[in-house]
Order: sequence, then C-alpha cells, then structure tokens
Amino acid sequence: MTTWKKEEFDNFETTDVLVKSKELGLKQEQLVDMYRTMVKIRLFEEMADKQYALGKVHGTMHLSAGQEAVAVGTGFAITKGDYLLNHHRGHGHFIASGADVNKMMAEFLGKETGYCRGRGGSMHIADVTANNLGANGIVGGGLQLAAGVGLAVQMKKKEQIVLTIFGDGAANEGIFHESLNMAAIWDLPILYLCENNQYGMSANVARVSAKTPFKDRAAAYGIPGYYIDGNDVLAVYEFIRNAAENARSGKGPVFVEAQTYRYFGHSKSDRNLYRTKEEIDYWKSVEDPIIRFEKLLLTANLINDQSISKIKEEMSEVIDESVTFAENSPEPDVKDVMEWVYA
Repeated sequence: MTTWKKEEFDNFETTDVLVKSKELGLKQEQLVDMYRTMVKIRLFEEMADKQYALGKVHGTMHLSAGQEAVAVGTGFAITKGDYLLNHHRGHGHFIASGADVNKMMAEFLGKETGYCRGRGGSMHIADVTANNLGANGIVGGGLQLAAGVGLAVQMKKKEQIVLTIFGDGAANEGIFHESLNMAAIWDLPILYLCENNQYGMSANVARVSAKTPFKDRAAAYGIPGYYIDGNDVLAVYEFIRNAAENARSGKGPVFVEAQTYRYFGHSKSDRNLYRTKEEIDYWKSVEDPIIRFEKLLLTANLINDQSISKIKEEMSEVIDESVTFAENSPEPDVKDVMEWVYA
C-alpha cells in the first residue's frame, strides 16, 4: 500500500487551523469558502463522469477527484490577472480560479455556450479574457508556452507571473528541462507547479523516474524548489503564495511539487489494473483532502454538521444547474464548424 512519508515534506504543520489561518492572513470566511470550492470541484468531476457514462461527453476526460486541495490552495494564492497554463487534468484549477461551471459543462457537452464554443472539450478549456491561456492535451505542452509568456511579461515590465501546472509524467519530458533552463538563465517570472498524483497512464512514478522528488531537478538549474503535502490545502496555499511573491519580485522562477492522488483512472480508457482497490480506498478514507480540511474546520468550530450538509446541498444544486444550462444550450452550427479553431 502506498503511504506518504510525511517527514520528507518541506516543513509545514497545521496544529490549529485558527492560529495557522492568522499566520497566513486568511479570514474565517475564506477558510469556509476554500472548503466550499473543494466540494464544488469534487461534485463537478463526479457529474462530468456521469455525463460521460450517459454518452453526452465525447472523446475522453481526465478527472482530478482527490486533488482538490492543490487546485484550491493554488487558486486562492495567486493574483487575479496572473497567467495560467493548465494541463489536461485541470478542471479543478479552472474552477478554483473563478470559472463559470455552466460554461465549463457546456464545453464538455460540446455546446456553443461553452468556453471554447464546444470546440475544445474537456482537455482544452481556455478563457483568454481572464488570462487563462488554456489546458493542453499534450503532456508537458504548457511548459514551453510558459517560457514564452514569462518572457513577454518580463519585457513588458508587468507585475504578473505565469503559473504553469503539469503532472509527474510531464516532468520526464525533455521540454521540462528546456523550459526550466530558459526560465533560470533569464530570471523569468514563472511558478512551476508539478501536481504529482503518483501515477502516469499505467505506472507508479517511482518505476519510471530516476530521480524524485522532482523539486530536486529544479535545483540543478538554480531554481528554488519545494516538496509539499498536496492534500493539505493550507500547505498548498502557503507555499504557492510565497512562491508567487518570489517570482513576482523579479527573483526568477520557483518550483513547487505537490504530492497528491487521483481516484479515477488516468482517462476514461484506463481500466485501473495497475493499483489495488485497497490502495484507492486508503487514500479516499485517510488522506482525502476534503475530509482532512473538514475535520480541521469542525475542530475549530468554523463549521458544523448542519453547515456541511448545507454547503454540499448548495454546491450540488449549482452543478445540477450547470447540466441543465448545458443541455438547453444550442449545438454549434455545422456551417461554422471551422470558426474559432486555430490549429
């Protein structure tokens, strides 16, 4: 059974959520909103899976249930106006950055009201107006784009950073090293976030990676790196916030590796034969990020069982409404099928 050796994580301890939130400058309502957003993401992913099973979503999907703390901690830590380059398992990050779930669900169902007018689907959702430059179906596909966007930000002397999110599989791609090298020699304002969910398509990261944690690879380029518990939303928030401030100050790129775990298979074609049910159940019951944060909030009397039920009910209604919106939205017109498609 896979378990974390928590002593290997960079130093972080949530002993008292009220004390910790005060240290981080988070208000009590922000903590509850973090929890609410995590629940929203989980319910969205589960609903997306249901829509796929009903044959309403075509192509494939890469779901991130189990990884909500990385998305929410990051979304709450970066500044509005920063650039985001996402990966194919990035629905949660998009939602945590303030995306409209109605437009997201419409995109999943291939409707004209979707973020990409139904042309992009699950893996290519973007909102350029909000500096979300899109997800990418190519493993590591956003890494080289981050260097270009980071250079543009630097040349324009903007107080923005580029957040590029990728998985453990992308850390073994050649473009990973090329991007980090360029960012390091030019001190580009890039925050590299490796979302290590421990598995690629069908193998544990330890079987296919000669050197882990990946943050040690960043050190080879003189880039400060951190290895954190990605299922602790406050740990993610603290490290991402500090990393963003470092990159924004002109000190160059920062690398954060957040270790987490995905519950669904790699994609809808993944039969999940490379790991045991017992392992998955362990992560769902012991290390689940929502349950862990919920316990902290309950202990601090910031929520109770009644408010938990209310939040889940409200978020469930929001997700149900997104399906209704998508189902009632128009299909793209065949005569315009090549419009809004650039590659």
